[in-house]
Amino acid sequence: MLQNDRKIYYTLRFAAAMCFIGHGSFGIITKQIWCNYFAVFGIAHNTAYSLMPVVGTVDILMGLSLLIYPTRAITWWLVIWGAVTAFLRPMSGEPFAEFIERAGNFGAPLALLILSSNSEKEFKRFFRLLKPNSTIKTEILEKVINCLKAVVFLLLFGHGWLNLIEKKGIMGQYASIGFSNPALVAHMVGIFEIVAACTVIIRPLRPLIFAFFIWKIGTELFYPHWELFEWIERGGSYGAILALWFALPRVSLKTRNTLVTS
Repeated sequence: MLQNDRKIYYTLRFAAAMCFIGHGSFGIITKQIWCNYFAVFGIAHNTAYSLMPVVGTVDILMGLSLLIYPTRAITWWLVIWGAVTAFLRPMSGEPFAEFIERAGNFGAPLALLILSSNSEKEFKRFFRLLKPNSTIKTEILEKVINCLKAVVFLLLFGHGWLNLIEKKGIMGQYASIGFSNPALVAHMVGIFEIVAACTVIIRPLRPLIFAFFIWKIGTELFYPHWELFEWIERGGSYGAILALWFALPRVSLKTRNTLVTS
């Protein structure tokens, strides 16, 4: 049976890979809204449609490389690229909530880097296999937990915010599954998710974190179009929540041991 350290490692690794494979799939499909993000750089629609499959293919290859032979260099690239692509949304005129709701895109690979950190300073370590340390120091694990808490807070808060402002796509989701008053549902969900986000920062209890994990993987199933790719792309969100759930008990145990021996 895998130790919690390795469970965290593999969860974050697969989650980040899911995110970029799903994101790349939309480039292959040539998702229309991507034209807005290319337009931030002054790229016309026709050129954007030509570039989308190229960008999508690179994303998929980066995601696959994380599954096959993860390196620190690739993982850093995923952090940077995930943050840039998420930030293009508010840059193109969408609400800022669209950026923070995608914190899992760059937060999952960032937490993976923190988890696998070591004392080596050579440049060549960037191209070595990124693997979990045989023993994870308490201070490293605490950094991972703090990172994951921030990521989960942001993604829940951001999605709650989008519900409260009645994002068109979210309204379509609720209407597609039969709700007669999507706005009311959106407001209720928005309040719930913002409260959930605050509990992650204030008191991240394991049963609640697992409940948020189930909630997230369930509520991301209701996209009217390209449901599978949308669900896969949000792997960073599920992975960050599940990794936090795996990480919490160990710190609690160490804290109890410290209190007993002091």
